[in-house]
Amino acid sequence: MMSEWIHYKMDDICDISSSKRIYRNEYVETGIPFYRGKEIILKANNEKLKETLFISEEKYQQIKERYDVPIPGDILLTSVGTLGIPYVVKDGEIFYFKDGNLTWFRNYKDIVNRKYFYFWLLSPKMKNQINATRIGVAQPALTIVGLKNFGIDLPPLPTQKKIASILSAYDNLIENNTRRIQILEEMAQRIYKEWFVDFKYPGHENDELVDSDLGMIPEGWELKKTGEVFGIIGGGTPSTKVPGYWENGTINWYSPKDLTKSDSMFALTSGSQISDLGLQKSSAKLFPAFSVMLTSRATIGVVAINTTEACTNQGFITCIPSENMSTYQIYYWLLNNIKMFLAYSSGATFKELTKTTFKKFDLVVPPKKTSSLFNELVIPIASEILTLQKQNGNLSQTRDLLLPKLISGKIDVSDLEIDTSILND
Repeated sequence: MMSEWIHYKMDDICDISSSKRIYRNEYVETGIPFYRGKEIILKANNEKLKETLFISEEKYQQIKERYDVPIPGDILLTSVGTLGIPYVVKDGEIFYFKDGNLTWFRNYKDIVNRKYFYFWLLSPKMKNQINATRIGVAQPALTIVGLKNFGIDLPPLPTQKKIASILSAYDNLIENNTRRIQILEEMAQRIYKEWFVDFKYPGHENDELVDSDLGMIPEGWELKKTGEVFGIIGGGTPSTKVPGYWENGTINWYSPKDLTKSDSMFALTSGSQISDLGLQKSSAKLFPAFSVMLTSRATIGVVAINTTEACTNQGFITCIPSENMSTYQIYYWLLNNIKMFLAYSSGATFKELTKTTFKKFDLVVPPKKTSSLFNELVIPIASEILTLQKQNGNLSQTRDLLLPKLISGKIDVSDLEIDTSILND
């Protein structure tokens, strides 16, 4: 019952601080990972880290002895730029973090359950307080003093544990699915590399290698230009000044941030949709489901497969599968050639890989029999990845609907029999 909930300041329930400052000249090429806000955001979303800074093992040990380092159960909160993304330090993780970019929550009092507190940090009540107290315009930030004065409503500890257990069950399922997706993706990539990069496909022992402009390739395989092998189109943006191009739109229209945000093999839906009229009145082009989108401007080399008919803005090159090359052959060929795309990109304001350049890249086309065998192996793997990705989307949506109702007490769980052993606290 809400009458049993007690209002506290965040400073009453745990220690709130930041880290010891690390200077740029203390970065090293390898060692202990050193995270800023953007790395923590990626980790919080179970995404791959793009680049990682490091400090030396010696520096880390000095900090550990004189000050402190993150340990499992500590929570970090992004506090500059993108605000309010929490991350729980996991078992076995060793890293340090940038002063000011992240706020450190630890040493929880016995009135609060750590995982309940984590979910409260994700709640609308937390977001409202962030919006009311953040400082700065170009670079918004949270201060430790401000965070210490944030209010938090705590139900009795058994109720906290029940709420945390319900929400953790969803997170655990999502995390398990994400691990399975990563394993399946690695499996499919290994098959592609073995067959089409190392040329160790079934029956390769009986084939001779012959010289080509790309080096030695199997006899009977063809060297062709990308423009000869599969369809290649660009995109466009309907005018935002014409409401009819966007209102009640049903056509998925992708921008690069849709792909960078999801960081997934499949693109299920876009952040914005356009209308049929918007498609007709712009240079955007509709392409079929299970084409392969490649970001080609500013952020170059993010790849995803659309699952519905779609179009993109002008920051893409989209590859349309053909009888010569399937969706998954194109997808893994693109992933294996990101460095080449970056090397051939140019531009003064921002780099761009043009369609003209892209159409002239050489690639090796295997016989149809080899392609068919590859597709027979990879299509079931990709289908399982898509199923798991959809499951994660549904789980996230359900959790996000439940979270504010549970944290606010609108759904009363105090009298429910709920197994809280999932918390491991």
